Amino acid sequence: MLRLRDIAGYTCKPDTPLRDVMLRFNELLHLFMVVVDEAGRPLGTITDGDLRRSILRGQTVDAVATSAMNDKPRIGYLGQTGNPVDQLKGGLTFLPMVDSGGILAEIWLPSAADETVEDALVMAGGYGRRLGERTRNTPKPLLEVAEKPLLEHMLGWLENGGVKRVFVAVHYLADQIEDYLMARQTSMQHEIIRENEPLGTAGAVSYLGERVKKSFLVVNADVLTKLDIGAFTSFHHRHGYDGTLAVAPHVVEIPFGVIRQDEDGNFDGIDEKPRYSHFVSSGIYLLSPEFCSLVPRGQRFDMPELLNSGSKAGLRIGLFPIHEYWRDVGRETDFQSAQREI
Repeated sequence: MLRLRDIAGYTCKPDTPLRDVMLRFNELLHLFMVVVDEAGRPLGTITDGDLRRSILRGQTVDAVATSAMNDKPRIGYLGQTGNPVDQLKGGLTFLPMVDSGGILAEIWLPSAADETVEDALVMAGGYGRRLGERTRNTPKPLLEVAEKPLLEHMLGWLENGGVKRVFVAVHYLADQIEDYLMARQTSMQHEIIRENEPLGTAGAVSYLGERVKKSFLVVNADVLTKLDIGAFTSFHHRHGYDGTLAVAPHVVEIPFGVIRQDEDGNFDGIDEKPRYSHFVSSGIYLLSPEFCSLVPRGQRFDMPELLNSGSKAGLRIGLFPIHEYWRDVGRETDFQSAQREI
């Protein structure tokens, strides 16, 4: 068990904006916050999962901490009869500990690390036609952003997230990607899945089969992100999901006045240049091994088909909103934006 005594960074006031909580999460080792009153008494807790669920509910980053917090957290008492460690073994990821006056004094954590993900499948076989001449002689995963190939950005992110083995599905200009992987110095194991014919965005999943024993990542090679893999996997396991999609907000602005009408077709109002926000797939998925059996071997199969098949089969699939940096580098405008941002 770990006893966290330097707790100042893990506390916030009730009126702290969620935007500030997000920024703190990007800097903290442990992804939680204890909301305290002026005297330092706990009012509630906010985990990374709480924050992302509030975003799914439509909460904005300008909302205050109390809008996302769990207002009935489990609290431990220093010097109490019994052993709070038993509560941590029961599934708690942290336990705020208060003194005899009810003031937050310590935070206890289990010494065992959260469940990790060890395997990842990188989809790197696409033609990249939307990038035009850039991909005529170079596969999209080897295009450079900030003087580093997209594939290297992805592999470095996976390594930093604790992934031990990566499967790379290749097709278009596959030899170039294989040569790059052979020359790369890394402790992470690389295995190539060569697609004789394009198998879509999920077809290569069928080749994992018995090679994966627990949940694994599936990622598109043209994604740039700072998503916290540890938080992603912890969210996935804590909720008992079979599959989890990382989703990103996408805002669409209509450049005209949108007319509202009633059931009889009469004018009911007009919204001038409205903005609509939707969650879109980020190209990052965490799947249990059960998904492998749903993909027909050697046939084209796309991720929407796999997710729909999993849902129909009764597999539980959750959504994990991304508030960290993310960009899909699929079009020329995205490529140029990534160059500036990275």
